[in-house]
Amino acid sequence: MNKMLILYGTETGNSELLAMDAEKIATAKGFDASINGMDEVSTDDLASCGNLLIICSTWGDGEQPDNAIELYDSSVELEDNYLQNVNFAVLALGDTAFDLFCEAGIQWDSILEQKGANRINERIDCDTDYDDYAEEWLEETILIFADKGV
Repeated sequence: MNKMLILYGTETGNSELLAMDAEKIATAKGFDASINGMDEVSTDDLASCGNLLIICSTWGDGEQPDNAIELYDSSVELEDNYLQNVNFAVLALGDTAFDLFCEAGIQWDSILEQKGANRINERIDCDTDYDDYAEEWLEETILIFADKGV
């Protein structure tokens, strides 16, 4: 059975709720899906997961949420190609009222690619009315993961 690690970075809980939705979709598509806060895993977990789905909200003025800071900083320090065996996709949550809209998700998308991971779907940047867009993207993205068969 294909494994999928679903990580959420959140301050208010919205990313965690979407991660729970993603886990249900992934399980229905035959994945052995696990869900964790970003403060519950290490970069070794990222490197060994095979399939990685990140759902991360932006906090403050473009910052990572508290539970994502340490993992993000550790990821920046990784060697290039450390994540070469990982397929990934990023769902970013933000608020267009702020200048750095979805910045935390943008940073995750960029660092994962820099460290050699394979983007399987384009990042989606969601505003505060994200429900319909996020659900559609999750369904589409998890199907792409399933088609990759890893």
